[in-house]
Amino acid sequence: MQSKLVSSAVRLLLLVFLAFILFYGDHVGVSFDFPHKGLFDNIYVRLAKCCLFLLLIIELLRLYYYGIIKNPNPPKLIGNIATLLVPLFILLVVIEMTFMFISQSQEGGITLASKIWFERYWPPMTGDYRDVPKTDTLGKKKIFLVGDSFTAGHGLKSADERYGNVLSEKLGTKEFVTYNLGISGSDTRDEYARLLKFGKTPDVLVLQYFPNDIEKVARDHGLVPVGFTPYSDLPRAVQSLFIKSYLLNYLYWQFPHGNFAPFDVYARKAYGTPAIINDHLSDLNQFVVYAKEHNIRFYVVMFPFSHNIEKTAEYVKPVVKFFQANNVPMLDVGKLMTDLEPKDRVVGRNDGHASALVNKRVGEGLFQLMQSNPDATQTASVNKQAN
Repeated sequence: MQSKLVSSAVRLLLLVFLAFILFYGDHVGVSFDFPHKGLFDNIYVRLAKCCLFLLLIIELLRLYYYGIIKNPNPPKLIGNIATLLVPLFILLVVIEMTFMFISQSQEGGITLASKIWFERYWPPMTGDYRDVPKTDTLGKKKIFLVGDSFTAGHGLKSADERYGNVLSEKLGTKEFVTYNLGISGSDTRDEYARLLKFGKTPDVLVLQYFPNDIEKVARDHGLVPVGFTPYSDLPRAVQSLFIKSYLLNYLYWQFPHGNFAPFDVYARKAYGTPAIINDHLSDLNQFVVYAKEHNIRFYVVMFPFSHNIEKTAEYVKPVVKFFQANNVPMLDVGKLMTDLEPKDRVVGRNDGHASALVNKRVGEGLFQLMQSNPDATQTASVNKQAN
């Protein structure tokens, strides 16, 4: 009996060590590398964690069985505590394992549930892009959709629900081939650099714009948004648990953290500071120049903050005026969603990206914009900037 307790205790300690390496290996310089790490979770790593948990449960039950149930003289206090805590521990472990397979799209893509979501729904990918390889392209006109997470389809379980795919379906595949160059977190400079790097020249260029595209330019001028630091509202002693545990992490992000007011002040200052907005318009002007030099049909899709369309319209007035001055056809997405309830505008309560319904309207609206402006190559002076 004694030897069985000792051997179980030793195995339990070894399993605890392995659990530490699996969950907290980064604290000692151990990490697991796999494709798209940081964006995706990995099903095999999670399965390994589940197997480890099951082994821990087996050894814990073995200790309880031989130490309490089969022990002719079990310590009463320890026995009572073990009888209470062992089933509770097993229940929590089972719940934790369950949450390792629950996905949820989330605004910044930083939660454990969102990483599972990306692993489950984001593929297929071609390089860094959520797109399928293009094979049947000979003689077809190329459409480039350049943008950030709204173009990539953040929160949409099927890429077919994206506005770019809706547009592609409306145009048909006989004459056009559509390339989705959307990457989450992109700003104007990133998007232009990726456009040049892609190695092809489009016949039609669609630039998707969102009000946070000005952030990197503003940062260059020393203006940084006052943002919320995840988990900073928790005691330091438990922050790591909420970061590593799938259950606690999921529960934490079901409640609101931070507020929009600081960004409202920031956005007004960023778009209202001449030095910042002029540099930002210079970045946007590169797209106008590119379209003119390559005789490309150029369109812009303006996405708003879905929870406050009116404020977004105020922020981006200089950008709208700039594109108007350069005769660039624009699609104002805010006008396409004003009749929708706030919950119907977004993909989920934890994710403010455009819903499938909004994407459908945008794709159809962009198709109509292209039909009504078939010669959208810029002929105006490419150096115009709105004041």
